[in-house]
Amino acid sequence: MHKQGVKDFPYYVGIKSLGEIATREDRVCVLNILGNESRTVTPVSHIYSGGNVVFGTMPGRTGQSLETKLGNIPVYNSVKEGLKAGHKFNTAVIYLPPSGVKDGVAEAVKHNPDLKKVVILTEKVSVADARVIRAICQANGIDVFGGNCLGVADAWNQVRIGGALGGNKPEESLVKGSIAIFSNSGNFTTTIAVYLLTKGWGTTTSLSSGKDVYIHYSPREFFHALHNDDRSRGAVIYTEPGGYYEHGLDIKKPTVACVVGRWKARLTKACGHAGSLAGSGDDAMAKEKWFMEYFGVDGIYTPQTPHFSKKGAVVTNIAHIPEALSKVMEKNGVKSDFEPKGDLSLKCWFGSNASVQVPKELDMQAVKAVSPYDEQIEHINRQVGAQFPRQAMKDASGASMMDPNTQVTRVHNVSILDSSKRSLEENLVFSLIKRYPDAYGVELANAAFNAHLNHDGDGALAAAQAAREAESSPNSVLSAAVSIVGKGRVKGALRASSMLLDAFQASGLQSGYGKFDSSAVLKALTADDKAALTAGKDDKSAKAMLKRVENAGGRSVFIEFVKEAAKGKPSTDALVAAIWMTLGWEPLIKRSISKVTIAALPWYSRIFSSFVGCSVDVSKHKKDSFCGVKNDELVEKWSFTDAAFLALIGRKPTETERFEFSMLLGLIISNGPGTISAQGAKGAVSSDGPEDPARVQINKGFVGFLTHTGFAHGGNGYEAIAFLIERFSGKGLKNPSNRKHGLNLRAIADEYSKGYAKYKADQKALGNIEYLKIPCVNHPVFKGKDVNYDPRERFVAALFEEKGVYNVFLDFYHNLVKSLFDWKVSKNVYCVNIDAVIAVILLKIVWEAYSSGKMPDKEVESAAFTTFLFGRMIGSAAEIDDHLNRGRNMDTRTAASKCSFVG
Repeated sequence: MHKQGVKDFPYYVGIKSLGEIATREDRVCVLNILGNESRTVTPVSHIYSGGNVVFGTMPGRTGQSLETKLGNIPVYNSVKEGLKAGHKFNTAVIYLPPSGVKDGVAEAVKHNPDLKKVVILTEKVSVADARVIRAICQANGIDVFGGNCLGVADAWNQVRIGGALGGNKPEESLVKGSIAIFSNSGNFTTTIAVYLLTKGWGTTTSLSSGKDVYIHYSPREFFHALHNDDRSRGAVIYTEPGGYYEHGLDIKKPTVACVVGRWKARLTKACGHAGSLAGSGDDAMAKEKWFMEYFGVDGIYTPQTPHFSKKGAVVTNIAHIPEALSKVMEKNGVKSDFEPKGDLSLKCWFGSNASVQVPKELDMQAVKAVSPYDEQIEHINRQVGAQFPRQAMKDASGASMMDPNTQVTRVHNVSILDSSKRSLEENLVFSLIKRYPDAYGVELANAAFNAHLNHDGDGALAAAQAAREAESSPNSVLSAAVSIVGKGRVKGALRASSMLLDAFQASGLQSGYGKFDSSAVLKALTADDKAALTAGKDDKSAKAMLKRVENAGGRSVFIEFVKEAAKGKPSTDALVAAIWMTLGWEPLIKRSISKVTIAALPWYSRIFSSFVGCSVDVSKHKKDSFCGVKNDELVEKWSFTDAAFLALIGRKPTETERFEFSMLLGLIISNGPGTISAQGAKGAVSSDGPEDPARVQINKGFVGFLTHTGFAHGGNGYEAIAFLIERFSGKGLKNPSNRKHGLNLRAIADEYSKGYAKYKADQKALGNIEYLKIPCVNHPVFKGKDVNYDPRERFVAALFEEKGVYNVFLDFYHNLVKSLFDWKVSKNVYCVNIDAVIAVILLKIVWEAYSSGKMPDKEVESAAFTTFLFGRMIGSAAEIDDHLNRGRNMDTRTAASKCSFVG
């Protein structure tokens, strides 16, 4: 026979009013008290409630205790043992695993006739076990809450029983008021209470019902207790799909129902709470309809469409609950409990756009957090820069990736097709700071790069020249030069860089551009620091650099700082460091790059300068000029792109040539981390041990890239150039950019196709499958259609058309693939691949010098190879920096088990 409980229910309900759910008189026993969740949550509940936990149980732990500020809570082997020790309780809290919940409840009921309430926090209790628990507790006059709940709490009584309602500081969110909360979601119980504060509403009883398939204390019991609670003038119910618990309710007080989960209607498997899977007629939309009928409204409440009545409103977004409740209560003549506390506007304690330039309205600014989080965040913010998790990076990269379908590589999530529209200096800056500089930033970068172009009397140039005279390939020549550009060669700039980083990292500076009061930072510098930033008598480039940056139309915090520290005479090293701090500071603060990266930027910069400078013969380096251009003019006026063109061709480019040359370099930047050159760079970093970044030799990383290029990878671009030279020699071509060149390109193509068709047939007849292939046509990915295209080549061709740029060699290639098909060399029209674009751009640039005899074949070949190296150093810089920040020591090696011996 059931014990007598509240009338009006066909089953036992012992709680008449919400005020009885969590009281100061309740005494609690916690089963599995030393488990991971309880060990954290129970002490907070115990203290908030004035010490309501009398003991806990955990098998084999008799004599142990759970420490709290109100004293230790004793632990026993069983409920029986705790009762025998003289403890009394009327409420059991269950933290047991699902399989043990039924037996735990049975134990508490069996040994404690005073038991009145059971709170089950465990998730996914089986339906069969839930039924047994229900039967046991019904027969013994016990109310059950849960399972899968976060317990119950009462702001009037300041009591919390069970889980973590209100978090670690329940007094901050569970504020005394007049609104009761019933919620299927434990976390949202607290969230709703906090949201209500923004409209001046506090709470009475907050009840986390849980959302297992079986809900023991359901909305029907809740609303009955609500009606009998004089403290509660209204309620909020948060409900999810699944079950008919909300159907046919008798709601007598103003209520806002938040129904969520429309998206779950098509699920066939529970997602989230075990009981939130709808069956027949109990999905979210059905429940919305039930509540709309209760309240007599014909729509969902939103700020734009405020459907509500005196009885209540239905919302589908928890952020709309406070406003909807206020409207309903106002219609009932009920005022809020107190003045609003805070608001629901988005307040980001942290913010990062990940180097993506977003519209102003989307650029959310971080605000100061509430205590004590503000102090913790301030401490974190002082730890500037990104910190990347270390992992094996042998065939992985955080810098680049190639799309296997389009064959287009992205570096820092920017397509090389887009990068090809940028200048060399822009792409070099981007490779390291992960964002493109503005016009002022470009001027700063050019000043830094060009300041070290001239290597007159420099050991790096001597090493390069020795390699050049030994007839070494261009990559070997540059390897010799870059090997000399070790840390010792840039120690002055690196010291200045570290000094600036240390001085400003806690200053609150957010951007290196604009104005900033750095007087306090300046005051902290020692006399030695200031001397290190001051130019010496032999400093040749500082004045020209200053002149350029001062005429660039912008303002740098760091340049102004080093000028002031050096009394108007900063050294070249100080200016280079200040330039790179200016460019990299905002990415550092926004955690796009690390402190390791920004401190090393002057070293990368010097290496870039040596790449270009040492690519030319020693005879072109004079004391006051480089390739015939005065040093000061280079530093003050030239772009690094133009300087690289000068090094290769011997003159300044035209506007069209500058565009084509920049595009050429951009297209070469990277083919992803799997390329030989990238693997060489990564291997060099890996062997130094990136887990100790200070030991990694950045110049050696570039040497690794250079030694992993060669005549088959990098130098093979000349094959296409030689092929084109052979086709056009003796044809009288003067200007490759003139559409009116007077040549019959199809006839030239047909002449070759006819001969090649015979050659191919002869070779096949001889059984030779390794016959000579035509460079730059066909592609293993872009094939098989009637007419094939390489999308990268199409992109360039379309851009040329848009810019009015003509290239006779590219035009020839388009004629050639059609001719090969017509002459039955190919079964379909081959694509012209991206390598052709690279070849035709360079050949067009050197054609005049080559055809006039000023540039012999060997120099054309060298220029082709060196151009590849200039472009690929951009992508390699990104890989070196990425591996330095993410990689593990020796992570590029191959396991012995994956190696094989060939006899």
